[in-house]
Amino acid sequence: MKRKLASAIVIAGMMVSVAACGGNDGDGSKDAGPDSWKGQTLTVWTMDGSAPPQWSKDVQAAFEKKTRAKLKFEIQKWDGIQQKITTALSEDNPPDVLEVGNTQTPAYAATGGLADLGDLKQSIGADWTASVSESSVYDGKQYAAPWYFANRVVVYNKRIWDQAGIKTTPKTRDEFLKDLDTIGKKTDAEPIYLPGQNWYFLDGLIVGQGGDLVRKQGDKYVSNLADPKVAAAMEIYKKYAAYSKAPKDKDEATPQQATVFAKGKTGAFIGMGWEAATAVQADKSIEKDLGYFTIPGATADKPEGVFLGGSNLAVAQNSKKQSLAKEFLKIALSDQYEGELAKLSGVIPNKESLESNLKGNAAAEAAAPGASVGGTTPLIPEWAAVENTPNPIKSYMTAVLNGKSPAAAAKDVEGEINQRLAQQN
Repeated sequence: MKRKLASAIVIAGMMVSVAACGGNDGDGSKDAGPDSWKGQTLTVWTMDGSAPPQWSKDVQAAFEKKTRAKLKFEIQKWDGIQQKITTALSEDNPPDVLEVGNTQTPAYAATGGLADLGDLKQSIGADWTASVSESSVYDGKQYAAPWYFANRVVVYNKRIWDQAGIKTTPKTRDEFLKDLDTIGKKTDAEPIYLPGQNWYFLDGLIVGQGGDLVRKQGDKYVSNLADPKVAAAMEIYKKYAAYSKAPKDKDEATPQQATVFAKGKTGAFIGMGWEAATAVQADKSIEKDLGYFTIPGATADKPEGVFLGGSNLAVAQNSKKQSLAKEFLKIALSDQYEGELAKLSGVIPNKESLESNLKGNAAAEAAAPGASVGGTTPLIPEWAAVENTPNPIKSYMTAVLNGKSPAAAAKDVEGEINQRLAQQN
């Protein structure tokens, strides 16, 4: 992928209610079906970089042939998209189908702006991968459909691993840590570049430990950062970070970890597959040394938990073409076109059975095993404010890496997290 998965960034602004704006009640009464579709135009918003031109062309042809309606894709920029979608959903004539970030979906659903797609789930979603479908459900209802996803892998320098005498990639966490130790002892390379605030890697470790960052207290959510499972995840992070010289108070973008890796003096980093392309842009000579493997978990039969970033497709509640919109989703999310998207873009599809389309894409093949055991940040609208800068969880991470206990570090920031969770969205 050639862009950062901005769809994984949670909503950073205040959401306005659109539930009171009227519009279609969702029963399709203003969109009676095939006999009424001819001559209509369905508007679909997709984000810049999400839909390959060939995919869009093929889906459009199939849609127009089947429905005799027209399909209009409108490409949106990531900058300012949250407010733009919020505004659009409140209007009487919104786009009919929208791409929404998976972690953004609950916030849009909470406003009443998205149509219930429970019937679509029953007809085409029985075998959607549970972990990727979770973000499209809010308050027990299916308000979107999972479209595509990506997660972190280990990007490594084959030359450095060869110099260390390592012949195979690790299958367990202990093997990985042992390999990093070997690189440190047998080469002059930094075993791994892991800055102290690679927050989404930590979130994946928390998923792997079965932990959660929030808990319900009465009728509200509060911080769960002091949970022993979160502490265990942070201790794993600390073990990896011990093999890195990266700053403890910076994240993976400061500086860009891929450009550090491109210098050829780092054994590995944990990041998105597309970051390898960033490294090659910085220094093309690194390309021949690139390798990828799945982040290993505690045992060889289960990869490490990962943060799943990606996008869902949703139908606007105020759309007057809901049955036509659902027909579009049936086509776009069919095995044929979901598989084509995976093959063209190297993204994780919404079904494990379609992951065969990733064959030949080394980074995607490394990412795929983690998808079924992945997860996200808390799927509640209240979570949006927590990740606003300065992110208190990043402060927690730095404190632990500087020697503070996880419990003490959590205590220092939980008040701020609870204050943010209490904000009205």
